[in-house]
Amino acid sequence: MVINTQTYSDIWQNCLSRIKEQTSEEEFVKWFKPIVPLDFDGTTLRLRVPNESYVYHIEKNYIPFLKPIIHQLFGLKTRLRYAVPKSEPKTMTITQEGDNSAINKFITQTDTANIKNPFIIPGIKKIVIDPQLNPNYTFDNFIEGECNRLARSAGLAVAVNPGKTPFNPLYIYGDSGLGKTHIVQAVGMEVRQRHPELQVLYVSMNKFQSQFQNAAIKGELNDFIHFYQMIDVLIIDDIQELAGKEKTQNAFFNIFNHLQLSGKQLVLTSDKPPVELKDIEQRLLTRFKWGLSAQLQQPDQETKLKIIRNKVARLGTEVSDEVIDFLANNINANVREIEGALSSLVANASFLNKKITVSLAKEILKVYVQFNQKEITIDHIRRVVCEYLNLDEEKFRSPKRTREIAQARQIAMYLSKQHTKAPLTAIGAAIGGKNHATVLHACKAISNLLETDKAFRAQIEEIEKRVMAR
Repeated sequence: MVINTQTYSDIWQNCLSRIKEQTSEEEFVKWFKPIVPLDFDGTTLRLRVPNESYVYHIEKNYIPFLKPIIHQLFGLKTRLRYAVPKSEPKTMTITQEGDNSAINKFITQTDTANIKNPFIIPGIKKIVIDPQLNPNYTFDNFIEGECNRLARSAGLAVAVNPGKTPFNPLYIYGDSGLGKTHIVQAVGMEVRQRHPELQVLYVSMNKFQSQFQNAAIKGELNDFIHFYQMIDVLIIDDIQELAGKEKTQNAFFNIFNHLQLSGKQLVLTSDKPPVELKDIEQRLLTRFKWGLSAQLQQPDQETKLKIIRNKVARLGTEVSDEVIDFLANNINANVREIEGALSSLVANASFLNKKITVSLAKEILKVYVQFNQKEITIDHIRRVVCEYLNLDEEKFRSPKRTREIAQARQIAMYLSKQHTKAPLTAIGAAIGGKNHATVLHACKAISNLLETDKAFRAQIEEIEKRVMAR
């Protein structure tokens, strides 16, 4: 069935609206806006294009996302046919009309002989691209747990079949020190082992940005973009650093699009999920969501035990199960800090020529990590203050305003502000039914005394130690 011109023209306008959402403004204006729908017979949509280079460029770079749009709006059996004006020379060379900016006029090159490698130091010739991988980061020495199982499994699947899984891009996010870099570098190492013919590259976004700026200054943006288009498995660390860098985002968008449309693999890390990233173009955020987003979380008890035992084995030392259990139970930190704390403990024990015990661990690690503690409450602080000052709690809570009782209340208010998350109003209510202004005055009075009275400062420090020792 043939539908009228107005109808298929309207449908094509809907297509253009969707295409515009998935391309840059420059790409849309250059490659899609000039296209005119000529007719549609129910199965074949005939489009007029300015020249044959349009056919080549669209078929090569945009069909993977264009086809679903056409099928959804025109029908699943719809085929595209192109009409080229006879007056236009029949050439497959892509024109460079329109925007003359370096980023938007680049084309895909097949001749890679003259492409400059931004990783090459001037004066030093490298034949093979250095993947920038750390051989110490492998799947074999990555400790798996519930906190990271999804990310590790997806990373291994990507390494086995790069570019051929639904996990493209593989987007791994989580707080610092949880193993993001380890996993993505392990992906790169595994790809190198399984697929030595593939070009793998790991780069931080900060380094990518620096290379982009250098290329822009030297007028070598085309070379920069073409270099990254050669990579088979591109690993970008800390993608959130792309925020607010409009020109770099444009370049990265072109690289990302080319690699994905070519069946290449992208692996990204960030400290936030895509939905929480700020100042990054929507078209990029949309693509970040295309694959799999896997979160890394704080290690659970079982995983911490595995991490500590693995680290002990790598350090080649002996640590008792009692000490290992103590560390796992009391260190509330990320993987990096847990390993750093253990290294510090082992080193100090060696220097001091002491056996590693729980008491030594407490002494040594208190300057490196924050041990887990029970929550400190206002009531606890009040009891410690009264006990230290030998003051009856009934007197403390009474309406009496003797100098002794007033100062005890001030000390309790000051310590409560320092060691609890309670608001000033809650502190005041718990200590004599005072308002927030009274609490602020008390904190200021105690701070002034701490600066001018050494004996008083020593007294407060002792009370504070007792408060923290619960």
